[in-house]
Amino acid sequence: VQLQASGGGLVQAGGSLRLTCAASGRTFSRYTMGWFRQAPGKEREFVTSISSSGGSKYYADSVKDRFTISRDNAKNTVYLQMNNLKPEDTAVYFCAASVVSGVLKEYQVNYWGQGTQVTVSS
Repeated sequence: VQLQASGGGLVQAGGSLRLTCAASGRTFSRYTMGWFRQAPGKEREFVTSISSSGGSKYYADSVKDRFTISRDNAKNTVYLQMNNLKPEDTAVYFCAASVVSGVLKEYQVNYWGQGTQVTVSS
């Protein structure tokens, strides 16, 4: 599976962005999909994940009620809608695919996409 993330950019605090991760391959629907982020000088951290069917979603406490993950298995695509963005959301965001469900650890990720930069100005 190859993953291509897009949609990052510069936005003011309180604004919104939608990230998209397009996957190649016919097995996309078998994978849990997720997003991680890495801020400057910090370790990469889990943001959210969605089960293969889309029926279960998990969020880090820091983004709960502001971010929404969704997927379209017919389009091999996963989305991250980010609302009410804060400066502390500034990071490189990575999409990820895993055979494991639930809250993901980095070592559980089977495939990584390249990162997309999200910058939130105050």
